[in-house]
Amino acid sequence: LSLSMLLLQASRRTFAPAAFSTNLSLSALSKNRISSASSVLQQQHKQPQSTSLTSRTSSLAVSREITNPVMNQTSVFSTVTNTEPVAPACPTEMSEAERYLFDLNGFVIIRNVLTPSEIAEVHAAIDAHIDDAIPRSDATLRNAVKGSPMYGNGPPRLDLGGIFEWGEIESRIFKSILAHPRLVPLFHGLLGKGYRLDHIPFVLMNNKGGEGFQLHGGTVDCNSGEYNNGLAYTCHNGSIRSNLLGCNVMLVDHEPGDGGFCVVPGSHKSNFKMPPGMVDGLAHEEYIVQPATKAGDVVLFSEGTVHGAMGWTSDTQRRCALYRFAPATMSYGRSYFQGDAGSEGSTTMWPSKFYEGLDDAQRAVLEPAYANRLDRPNIR
Repeated sequence: LSLSMLLLQASRRTFAPAAFSTNLSLSALSKNRISSASSVLQQQHKQPQSTSLTSRTSSLAVSREITNPVMNQTSVFSTVTNTEPVAPACPTEMSEAERYLFDLNGFVIIRNVLTPSEIAEVHAAIDAHIDDAIPRSDATLRNAVKGSPMYGNGPPRLDLGGIFEWGEIESRIFKSILAHPRLVPLFHGLLGKGYRLDHIPFVLMNNKGGEGFQLHGGTVDCNSGEYNNGLAYTCHNGSIRSNLLGCNVMLVDHEPGDGGFCVVPGSHKSNFKMPPGMVDGLAHEEYIVQPATKAGDVVLFSEGTVHGAMGWTSDTQRRCALYRFAPATMSYGRSYFQGDAGSEGSTTMWPSKFYEGLDDAQRAVLEPAYANRLDRPNIR
């Protein structure tokens, strides 16, 4: 009987990784991403030509010029003139510099995660669904105090959901963030193996003058001063853990003074609530930083770091995709209870369209909260 039990346990331990095939190397993920991007680009349809904006030029070597005009509500995302370089091999571990900067500031910027052609593809998908964007016009949905730097000069923020439910082609780049080879080492370094998607991702948009978001968050809540265990940040024996990690995928350039995402560096370690006026940017504004980012950059931040958004001042429509991830055993949101009947009749944890076109590694990130020792599929 003992031998039978041992054999049963051994087969069970090897079944989950084999069934989900999630013990994938990062080099394999990187190769899959490159070949997949190439095949989709070959299938892209030309968009109507319109007035163009000059996008950033990659710091990597120029190999060819890409022009992909994409329409926009208030301006045009077009003429991406830049290299389409061969993607360098992605690191397999979080670097010492990334670890230091995240622990110091509570956020870190990862440059050039998405390529210019991927950014153009994302804008085309957004434009196809732009009419579904919801303005946060109702007073109960406004996120900033009128007259504050976060309020802008009136227009509400626009939220565009459903980005995982637009089909395999239009949702492809959005879904790639789940197990992106450049981000996996940081997800592992900040959340641990078995990290999971915690909230339904969506796109934030602002037209010029659009409202930002009052400062919020903090391991010690910036308004109440109460300890916020759900957003806790710890570092023990060199191991960082954040109970909830924000992931801002920047889809347009955010130049200094443009507005958008802002943060109070180091506030994930603060022991006190904020002084009066600071959450609205009306006091101590010199300690509130709006990081400059380019389209394709990703900002990872602990939700325990006080953050918000300044009113948007650029003529280009602000666009960024917001995700939140959690450790294997943590659950802040309840989004994964919104499942439905899948194509095979089984009930899914997330909406069934989330699973379309996913590889095994991406699918593993949609697992609900439970411990790794319970045969949780992991990305190696």
